[in-house]
Amino acid sequence: MNAESDAGIGTPALLDSVLHAVRVGMIVLDESERVVMWNRWMEEHSSYPASSVLGKRFVELFPELTNGRAHGAIRGALQSKLASLISQTLNKAPFPLYATAEDRLAGVRIQQAVQVVPLDHPGSAHCLVQISDVSMAVAREKQLRELAMELQGQIFIDGLTGIPNRRRFDEHVENEFRRAKRSGSPLSLAMIDVDAFKDYNDNYGHQKGDDCLILIAAALTRILGRPCDLVARYGGEEFVALMPDTNADGALQLAESMRREVESLAVEHAFSGVAPHVTISVGLLTQVPSHNTVISHMIGAADRALYQAKRGGRNCVVVHGVAEKPEQSAG
Repeated sequence: MNAESDAGIGTPALLDSVLHAVRVGMIVLDESERVVMWNRWMEEHSSYPASSVLGKRFVELFPELTNGRAHGAIRGALQSKLASLISQTLNKAPFPLYATAEDRLAGVRIQQAVQVVPLDHPGSAHCLVQISDVSMAVAREKQLRELAMELQGQIFIDGLTGIPNRRRFDEHVENEFRRAKRSGSPLSLAMIDVDAFKDYNDNYGHQKGDDCLILIAAALTRILGRPCDLVARYGGEEFVALMPDTNADGALQLAESMRREVESLAVEHAFSGVAPHVTISVGLLTQVPSHNTVISHMIGAADRALYQAKRGGRNCVVVHGVAEKPEQSAG
């Protein structure tokens, strides 16, 4: 150490200034767990001046922490010279420390990261308890988590209708397909298309077209209320409905209910050629997946049934593999 450093850093006055300036809490305990140092940060956030705590045992100052994680770390440092970093995840705010008087009244503690370190001190064991305010970091982390959840929601939600999108359907159908294959339960799939929607858009405008799709999405969703069911916008004016654990009869009833629900909206469509209001056509497939069943084949089969419904007059439900002509609404 050179002469300049001998004359400066080693002086008690400068060391005291450094300890007071540090923006972390610092407590030094002796081998009896008595406080021998309590810096200004601790005074500010505990409301205890150093003069009132020096010489007191740790458990006198913080009885609620007796035999807790922090107390155990202190014992480990004093008795076994073990350093500890207390998990902020499991111990968010162990010490009763507050940023403001208002927070104290409200019981809102500073979020803390706590480190306990043994000190090399001649003659007796000492340890340093260092407490850092991580409230801002915790708040930022919370905001990032919320943002991530919001972004994830946006990834899986159709921006226009507010219902699940194609990506969410693809994920959901994979999960339900595997479950149905394991359990041997039926899986029903309905492909849904708005009849003469191009004519609707061309004559009523795209804003009206968007409003129409929003109404239809809500109508379809009203029919399928179970958590495992899913109605998604598949693309353009096409929707898809997935109905796990639903046999052919139940799926046909639900598909007909969806068709009638859209019809009951009575959204005017003078250019339809099918009815004076907006209608839908539905292609339906029910299958118990086996080891050689492929999801894309199921979707393709339901899509072919939808094509048959469109060719058969629209505003109807066609079940894949059923040769009979579908019943068509008189409206």
